[in-house]
Amino acid sequence: MLDIIFRDDDLVAINKPHGLLVHRSPIAADAEEFALQLLRDQLGRHVYPVHRLDRKTAGVLLFALNKDTEKLMQQQFYEGKVNKKYLAIVRGYTPDAEEIDYPLRKENGTLQEAFTRYKTLARAELDVSLGAHATSRYSLVEANPETGRMHQLRKHFAHIFHPIIGDRTHGCNKQNKLFKERWEMETMLLHASGLSFNHPVTGMPVHIKAALQNEFLRVMGVMGWRLPETELKNQLNLQ
Repeated sequence: MLDIIFRDDDLVAINKPHGLLVHRSPIAADAEEFALQLLRDQLGRHVYPVHRLDRKTAGVLLFALNKDTEKLMQQQFYEGKVNKKYLAIVRGYTPDAEEIDYPLRKENGTLQEAFTRYKTLARAELDVSLGAHATSRYSLVEANPETGRMHQLRKHFAHIFHPIIGDRTHGCNKQNKLFKERWEMETMLLHASGLSFNHPVTGMPVHIKAALQNEFLRVMGVMGWRLPETELKNQLNLQ
């Protein structure tokens, strides 16, 4: 059963687990379960995805319950009227806050503007050597992509040399191998923690939060981020 975290007459949101595809795709022929079909069967009615999350990304995934709402919500995403929050664990010590203004290329070669803001919530240094480094450093960041390009956060953090742990396509192979061999962790540590927007039918503000999945929490424990601090708990939407 999918974890439903918001529902009204027009919209429904789930906390998508890592590894679950939104819908059938020819590039993932190995998959047998999909969020769209699972939620449809769980609710006993048609649902319409209004945005996408990568297969390995967890967190808030929003669906419409009718075609009119689907179009209205997709328009809000297209116009940048939806505030999106993500949490990620990345390689290295990131700055306290930074803006990434770096265009990304589509599959057809066209460049698109892409803009991300992020802030650092916590840092950790582990007594684990890797390559020429005697220790390994990591950061927990909250990211707000203001545009919605494919793999935007993955590409942006790779661009600033702080790739997301577990990202096989754009990440660091040495780090991914370390996490697999030492901690048996292959999950991409990217979580869609929140969506905020005005309801397309009522016009009222909507704020949807998704708690972290167990894989993400396990790595936070490895880092020593035990969440005793009120501020960090608030940032992680876990209070």
